[in-house]
Amino acid sequence: MSKSAFKFTAIKFTVATLVALSVSGCTAVYRDHGYLPAEADLEQMVVGVDNRSTVQEVLGSPIGSGVMDDGAIFYISTKVKHYAFYEPKVVERQMLVVSFDDEDQVANIEKFGLEDGRVITLSRRVTAAPVRGPKFLQQVLGSLGNFNPAGLLGG
Repeated sequence: MSKSAFKFTAIKFTVATLVALSVSGCTAVYRDHGYLPAEADLEQMVVGVDNRSTVQEVLGSPIGSGVMDDGAIFYISTKVKHYAFYEPKVVERQMLVVSFDDEDQVANIEKFGLEDGRVITLSRRVTAAPVRGPKFLQQVLGSLGNFNPAGLLGG
């Protein structure tokens, strides 16, 4: 193989590698978060018969529980699309809510999707407290000249 043919092959390989890397960098990556029980497991649940412990035995540990009187438990599954440098986007979300009555028996089993939800804007309420006195770095740097090694030896 001549030197020019080898050089041409090396350039083709380099260009092909760069094209492959640039194309693969632009593919979407989907990530699944959470846990949603299988439909076969849900069919085993009987409203009015099963209780909280049997639900957790069959469906597994819930993601969370409600703070209302019925103490409902939640199973949530979310699929998020990550694409290049764009902000991740939730493309699918399913939520299973199992609520209980006063005797801790299953009262209702509901399934919700992303289309059933509402967007809730979270707001941060932070009390602005201006820092008074010297800042942390000023305190550290200001104490460097006040060090007396004789005080360490008890003298």
